[in-house]
Amino acid sequence: MTEKTVPEETPAEIDRRGFLLGAGLMASCTIGIDGRRFLSAVEGDGLSEERPDEPAPVPTPKNSSAPASEPHMRIIDIDVDVMVAGGGMAGVCAAISAARNGARTLLVQDRSRLGGNASSEIGMHIVGADCHGTHPGWREGGLIDEIRLEDAVRNPHRAFELFDLTLYDLCKREALLDLKLDTSVYRAEVADDRITRVWARCDKTETIYRVTARAFCDCTGDCRLALEAGANYRTGREPRSTYDESLALEKGDSHSQGSTILFTARKHDEPIAFVAPPWARTITENDMLFRKIPRGHYEYGYWWIELGGTRDVIHDNEELRFELLRIIMGLWDWIKNSGERPDSANWALQRVGMLPGKRESRRLTGAHIQTQQDLTDGWRDRDDGVAIGGWAFDEHPPGGFDDWDQPPFYSRPIKEPYNIAFEALYSANIVNLLMAGRNISNSHVAFTSTRVMATCACCGQAAGTAAAMCADKGIYPMGLRSSAIAELQQTLLRDDQSIRGVSNADPDDVARKAMVFASSALEGAEPVHVIDGEVRDVPGEWSHRWGAKVSKGGEWIELRWDTPQLIDEVQITFDSAFHRQLTLSASDAVTATMIRGPQPETVKDYNITAVTDQGTLTVAEVRGNYQRQRRHNFDEVQVKSLRLHVLSTWGSEQIRVFEIRCRKRN
Repeated sequence: MTEKTVPEETPAEIDRRGFLLGAGLMASCTIGIDGRRFLSAVEGDGLSEERPDEPAPVPTPKNSSAPASEPHMRIIDIDVDVMVAGGGMAGVCAAISAARNGARTLLVQDRSRLGGNASSEIGMHIVGADCHGTHPGWREGGLIDEIRLEDAVRNPHRAFELFDLTLYDLCKREALLDLKLDTSVYRAEVADDRITRVWARCDKTETIYRVTARAFCDCTGDCRLALEAGANYRTGREPRSTYDESLALEKGDSHSQGSTILFTARKHDEPIAFVAPPWARTITENDMLFRKIPRGHYEYGYWWIELGGTRDVIHDNEELRFELLRIIMGLWDWIKNSGERPDSANWALQRVGMLPGKRESRRLTGAHIQTQQDLTDGWRDRDDGVAIGGWAFDEHPPGGFDDWDQPPFYSRPIKEPYNIAFEALYSANIVNLLMAGRNISNSHVAFTSTRVMATCACCGQAAGTAAAMCADKGIYPMGLRSSAIAELQQTLLRDDQSIRGVSNADPDDVARKAMVFASSALEGAEPVHVIDGEVRDVPGEWSHRWGAKVSKGGEWIELRWDTPQLIDEVQITFDSAFHRQLTLSASDAVTATMIRGPQPETVKDYNITAVTDQGTLTVAEVRGNYQRQRRHNFDEVQVKSLRLHVLSTWGSEQIRVFEIRCRKRN
């Protein structure tokens, strides 16, 4: 079926007050960047660069007649480059990354909100490679850092619904990204081990979508797209002998980690009574043997309200929901009415989730299955790292809350962050299927580390970028692995994805052959560091940053070339304080370690100027920046020198710049 040529209605360019002030937030302006936009928190930031031509939006396809088996459903055929199934953190990052890398992308999400376990429907905070400070300085870069920084500035008051809206906004700003909410994948057509068409339905609009694409990404967590396509997958816990993993069970089983429902509570000025419903569980002190609740901290509970590991967490989801609600009501009854917690008198439930947050179900089988050894030392021997992880091996007893006589988790730290293998992100038997999230190709032991959402998001960025490259080159992921893995890694590095052992070697980055000068520099924080190819430092060190003391008139750093360079893009990577945790959490204790706003170390106001044969060109004048990475496009010009003039930070007395890149876009 042919598509209409009339472009799909896209949101009007969001003005400086419309979106954010309408939500009671700061005003926003946008900067067009090859289909990518970064946000500035301050109105009127005086940007001088011209916005490049917007890429063509995903077109609206034509309706088809309904099938006989679905007489009341309309059918719409959609053709895109990349389809992403699942709108959790992995799916959102995969879809945005694919679109920003030039692919017409469709994101299908079976809920009305994006974010998965991080959304307001569940409310879990995002954790990752830094592992609550175990690996200081290893907070993830890339798209997940952009999202975290956006949320910290837009949402200092910690509203989960606003986090949902931020994800939605970032998706809607991408001209090449089309989004279908409340839409579930339920069928896939496969020929010669290749997905040819996917069926998804939205019962709220009585619509069936038939989607063709060059590459597909399963970010559903439960592997729903892969299941329909016949991709190989595994469940349960392998025996130790399978992969010689010391942390594996001697004898494997079919069990998994369970699901959790979270709640929030609020302290009021007067006592508030609670009457438990008759169906609530009876909770006793015995149930709290290994599950301690700090006195006075009732605002956010509790990840260890977990069930389902001994059951089928997919097919038994409804029964698990009801049983988890019984536990929550019983536990709150114990807090309020047992007499053990008199300090809870003024506390009242504010929100109780109705959607269990899943930890584990199916895991896809990729070209490589990551094991315990891959995450400890084996990653060093591979050349296909595309994302980082670092969370501990974090096992939960399958019985969850019902295993009252066991600790709710067993944690074995991993000594340092590791790389996720690209071969773990594409299917072994469906040639155009990639995956990201908790369903990537792992043993159960490896899964216990890679399952956390920041790691899932980084895998999403890698899979989405790879899918866009596959669509552009007309190859499958295995072909990308064999012929262009270095190109994929360099593309990811350009977009601030963290990969261990891989540095900037982009041949199009002419900054790498410049001489670097600065108005001043802190001891050890040499100007040349901005072209050394590295964009993170060990806390307290200045091995890969230029640093200078903030002065009244500002400080500058300048690139100079012996021969003028033709460029039309400048990219700067600032410091967004990777040593500090940053996430949205309902927990006051977790939030106390963060700054919910612009990070003090980040450059706030700056100008970029270029010296050409025609004189000095102002490339950018930015006020109110809070993002780590900024990319500025302009008409191509021969540049003799380029200067970044930093005027202020968000509070730090030190200017910190990791990298400056310059290139001519293809």
